[in-house]
Amino acid sequence: MNELMLHPGLILWVVGIVAMLAPKVIRKFVLALGPLAAVYAAYNLPLGTEVVLPFVHDIQLHIMYVDKLAWIFAFIFSVLALVSGIYAAHNPNRMEALCSMAYAGGAICVCLAKDWLTFIFFWESLAITSLFLVWCNPTHEARRAGFRYMLVHMLGGGILLAGIFVTWYTGNGDLMMHSFTNRVHDWAYWFVMLGMCVNVAMPPVNAWLVDAYSNSTLTGGVFMSCLTTKVAVYALIRVFAGTELLIWGGVLMALYGACYAIMENDMRKLLAHHIISQTGFMVAGAGIGTAMSLNGATAHAFCDILFKSLLFMCAGAVIYATGIKHINKVGGMAKKLPLVAVCFFSAAFSIAGIPLFNGFISKNITVNAAAAAGMPLVFTLLELAAIGTFLSIPLKMGYFIFLRKDDKGAEVINPLPINMKIAMSISGFLCFLYGVCPDLLYSHLPFEMTPYQPFTAPHLLQPVQMLGMAMIPFMMYLNKMEPHTAISLDTDWFYRGPFALLVGKLSSLLCALCSGLGNAWQVLYEKFMDLTSNPMDFLDAKPFRKRTHYNPENYRTSIADPMMITLTVLVSSIAYFIATM
Repeated sequence: MNELMLHPGLILWVVGIVAMLAPKVIRKFVLALGPLAAVYAAYNLPLGTEVVLPFVHDIQLHIMYVDKLAWIFAFIFSVLALVSGIYAAHNPNRMEALCSMAYAGGAICVCLAKDWLTFIFFWESLAITSLFLVWCNPTHEARRAGFRYMLVHMLGGGILLAGIFVTWYTGNGDLMMHSFTNRVHDWAYWFVMLGMCVNVAMPPVNAWLVDAYSNSTLTGGVFMSCLTTKVAVYALIRVFAGTELLIWGGVLMALYGACYAIMENDMRKLLAHHIISQTGFMVAGAGIGTAMSLNGATAHAFCDILFKSLLFMCAGAVIYATGIKHINKVGGMAKKLPLVAVCFFSAAFSIAGIPLFNGFISKNITVNAAAAAGMPLVFTLLELAAIGTFLSIPLKMGYFIFLRKDDKGAEVINPLPINMKIAMSISGFLCFLYGVCPDLLYSHLPFEMTPYQPFTAPHLLQPVQMLGMAMIPFMMYLNKMEPHTAISLDTDWFYRGPFALLVGKLSSLLCALCSGLGNAWQVLYEKFMDLTSNPMDFLDAKPFRKRTHYNPENYRTSIADPMMITLTVLVSSIAYFIATM
């Protein structure tokens, strides 16, 4: 039980509850400093720690099990909670304070779960808590996006739960999580994989991510950018490592997200597309299944959480300061927001894999793992996706938002709170620190492999080549590279329209049926009341004829009838007595 008190995920739940209940002045310090306890607890979790709680019917809940893979994800999620908590400290919304910390705590709980029941409980908590980070944004678009987000994750969670039930049934009651890589491709296999692929945002079930993340609150988007998809990556590494299908799914994600990001004009939508793209590298690494690729996927997830959250922080800072979210409506922000510009380029160079930044020490492991595994096509396609990353973030966002001439008239109307500046500075420093000291990360990677040396001539030459291949077309077509506001049709176009039509028609049919049944019941009720108000109506040949009220004259018998009946009875009686004498 003492070990359970040091569960970093549960600590964050407590931090969220305290932050929600605390006064505004105290809430700032709770959000900024409370996650420190989770960071400390996560960093000091001993490998092999296991906490088991009794449940119904002798079922044991393994609520905390620590191995190298679980440890590294739990640690980086707690660091994210700390930095993002500092970034959001100025936010007065109580619900967002609770949900953001509970969201991060749920992610840690998923990674430390060893049985399927604990896993699915906290897996679903991610959808619930993150939903309110969208709905806390008081706009019509956010409410609609949140509703669609909820529907998708209810579907994905239901499919995953069905797979868990089938796994439990076919495993004779065994609820422990095991690798499915060599499992027969039964219903459990496909249900579990599909449920995880929904959360990892693999096309064609990817549009929910861009839709919801770009409509979340500015501070909530920082949490959302790093948790749901990275938890799904952890689950794929844990359960489906070495599954070939994931290789091509990851390659598709890497290319798909990069291509859409090149076309996008909305800052946070562009970054959301790159969540899909960068997650694709991790999914491909999980699919390759070698120790090198799995370490690459883990390392890239670790680094991506740092630089992607920083990119969302910087985009949120620009939107907060100017009130503008479109790239083509701002310019010259490097002079107006110099700290934001420095932090942005630290994150941009990281996601692009520039040497001395953390993306360089992580992405190249996965890419080179594909080459080492004898998959030159996968290597080439992932490198193409890396070129798209160069084009869309360091070049496109960096130039048009920060470096080009200030001719758009965008002004800083809201000075940035000090806590936002501190959070961005911490994240920018960490992106640089891990880039120059890769052993800080490599020493904690979960799988045994030959030590990887990132600072060799071939590895250093790779990003330089990619940068050159991206820079040439960007400079050649600079006048046409500025984005414009438009709707980019995504995969949801194929199902949102037909599904809305189906729901609309089905709703109309059910409403018409309900109305018809109601009218029929009203007619039956009125006729029944009309008949029961006048029992003599049952004697009529036409019981359903229209009667407005009961009129006894209609049923009064003539006096001749009883006289005739009396005489008939009397005569019959006299005749009977005479006959019997």
